[in-house]
Amino acid sequence: MFVDQVKIYVKGGDGGNGMVAFRREKYVPKGGPAGGDGGKGADVVFEVDEGLRTLMDFRYQRHFKADRGEHGMSKNQHGRNSADMIVKVPPGTVVTDDDTKEVIADLTEHGQRAVIAKGGRGGRGNSRFATPANPAPELSENGEPGTERYAVLELKLLADAGLVGFPSVGKSTLLSVVSAARPKIAAYHFTTIVPNLGVVETEDGRSFVLADLPGLIEGAHEGVGLGHQFLRHIERTRVIVHVIDMSGLEGRDPYEDYITINKELQEYNLRLTERPQIIVANKMDMPDSEENLRVFKEKIDSDTPIFPISAVTRAGLKELLFAVADKIEQTPEFPLEHLEEEKGIHRVMYKHENQAAEFEITRDSDGCFVVSGAKVEKLFKMTDFSREDSVRRFARQLRSMGVDEALRERGAEDGDIVRLLEYEFEFVE
Repeated sequence: MFVDQVKIYVKGGDGGNGMVAFRREKYVPKGGPAGGDGGKGADVVFEVDEGLRTLMDFRYQRHFKADRGEHGMSKNQHGRNSADMIVKVPPGTVVTDDDTKEVIADLTEHGQRAVIAKGGRGGRGNSRFATPANPAPELSENGEPGTERYAVLELKLLADAGLVGFPSVGKSTLLSVVSAARPKIAAYHFTTIVPNLGVVETEDGRSFVLADLPGLIEGAHEGVGLGHQFLRHIERTRVIVHVIDMSGLEGRDPYEDYITINKELQEYNLRLTERPQIIVANKMDMPDSEENLRVFKEKIDSDTPIFPISAVTRAGLKELLFAVADKIEQTPEFPLEHLEEEKGIHRVMYKHENQAAEFEITRDSDGCFVVSGAKVEKLFKMTDFSREDSVRRFARQLRSMGVDEALRERGAEDGDIVRLLEYEFEFVE
């Protein structure tokens, strides 16, 4: 099965908890705090493996949760950092955040790596909180939570040239005779239901990767037919090889086919029109093909090269492959629009973004005040509520953020219930 799009859940490892400990040794008076820090949680890292061809493995495992860091120990011993979680992906994988739709990584080269979810830092032990005013604190931090997100993985094949055209125009046959690929070939529409790749070598020793993409039909960009699932694979190709059935045996007009397919490519992504096209007039061994080609040439722009071939008799293939190889050499790579950058030039773009509120206060149907927000929830998770000093520190942090004042403005009174995540507190004046 060919899988080229999948949604997964990734979570970086939480940091290890800091420890509250004291040095207690014979003949060492006033030993002081000796609690170590927790270790860093593991990152979730995607690495390109050129041996993979599809995202099939992600059909069976969709949750990736990295290990947390080791907890701090006594005698000021820090917890061990966790080793990164390495997840193998095929070349051509684009990783997008499902919520923000932001592209996290575009992975194309073997061995290339990208951090998809960062692990949390380790919590500090009580040695870190010692001050002259409080030389023996019973205070430590829990580890920072790791980043968690839903990510969409999209595979866009790394082919130099892509074969496009209506079903049954001879794309698979062409690929099978010019390369060692063996796609399924049959006399019915949509025989090809997954993209096929083949390495083509010309007589002068040049080689390139050719992709046979499932047939497009009118309305493909909106999800009609099979082709729309695989239009994304054309985005990486440098040259589009447009195969047209010149025999007219299917009862279609070759020129109308040409216009329809180009319109589908344009509707899917306007940047596809920037790619150079080579028109292949296939099935020239059939009776009406010569006349149809003459009419086709009269209607079309004379600048676009047209190569009459017969994939069955192999006539005209040598000239076509030379032309495709030449065009690939002349055409630079087309980076994906959202990751376009000039090589060797590093620019920083500053964007004005409104600062997100540190917290938000709402009212539940049962009358409880609900405090939410990324920063306040992170502080909560890093607080050890089993120790009085940690609870007091958390209360001070909320007060300094303005949570107490904001609750009073919303009408909170002594004894009201305040909910944070799934925990409830009592508001005390």
